Amino acid sequence: MPPGDVQNALECADLSALWPIALSMPVIAEQVDTFAATLLARAPRYNVDLLPSHRERLIDYYKLLQQWNPRLHLVAPCPPEEFAWRHVLESLLLLPQLKPKARVGDIGSGGGLPIIPNLISRPDIKATLIESSSKKCVFLREALRTTGTATQATVVAERFETTTAPDVDYISCRALDQFKELLPKMVDWSPARSTLLLFGGEDLERQLEQQRRQYSRIQLPDSERRYLYVVRPME
Repeated sequence: MPPGDVQNALECADLSALWPIALSMPVIAEQVDTFAATLLARAPRYNVDLLPSHRERLIDYYKLLQQWNPRLHLVAPCPPEEFAWRHVLESLLLLPQLKPKARVGDIGSGGGLPIIPNLISRPDIKATLIESSSKKCVFLREALRTTGTATQATVVAERFETTTAPDVDYISCRALDQFKELLPKMVDWSPARSTLLLFGGEDLERQLEQQRRQYSRIQLPDSERRYLYVVRPME
């Protein structure tokens, strides 16, 4: 058996242990209340109008991620207020960029950011979530089920470089600051007519300049040095 298959088999053998461990992790009601209150209070700052039903599903997503995070390290631990604005509301800055019935490929989905909050808020969009960790893919499928977005998405448990790019209008990625060497590969891999929606800072901007890509940037409301970069297709 090739080494990669051995590793995948070992990971899959351990997946059945994730559910009981995750479910045993307590979620403190006060933290959930703080997360919900922060969503409501800060949404206008991000020009986000959350329906009550969407807010409840975002709360379900937050609670699920808090249960699974100690085991899978999906996101860096942070207070509920920060999770609300830095992870959820920042992710929802994609909404104005997505045309009706948009198709999105999300690279390195990990804990489901930025794509799952957008699927919750926009039932018309479809997404392919590409994540190399089999264990994190288990979480992603459970998160899609819990938030009622499973019919909108497909989870692919591979590195994006080893897959065929899906037929999508947009490619989103939130982890490029951690994996700077991936940008040239991502640009080459992405469908020619797709728009890239990338979260990052000045290092990412320098790479885009080096590649002579046309882009606009949107400053993240609660950050001085981080942006959403909207990279248009090459003509």
